Amino acid sequence: MCRKFHGAAFATYGEAKVEDFRWLSGEALLSSFCGHNGTLRKFCSVCGSSLIFISAQDDGQVIEFALSTLDTELGSKPSAHIYTEFKANWYDMVDDLPQFKNGR
Repeated sequence: MCRKFHGAAFATYGEAKVEDFRWLSGEALLSSFCGHNGTLRKFCSVCGSSLIFISAQDDGQVIEFALSTLDTELGSKPSAHIYTEFKANWYDMVDDLPQFKNGR
């Protein structure tokens, strides 16, 4: 689903505590898509940009957002590969990051 939603080999998301996240504008323009596995993906109804991912097991503590939407440099590096069971067959993960077949 990540490949289809993003049109790429994988999606890159960051997360923040819900209390540390706020929309600066455009929250009313969000549309949602619920996948067959219960995941919810939120995107801009105007331009179609992928913005938010909510897992079926979400406990409401953190928000996962597409890193490509940030206008600033990232202060950290990836910490893991998740949902590797569904990775593109032509993409090889050659780093030492932990890998999880599904979520963490």
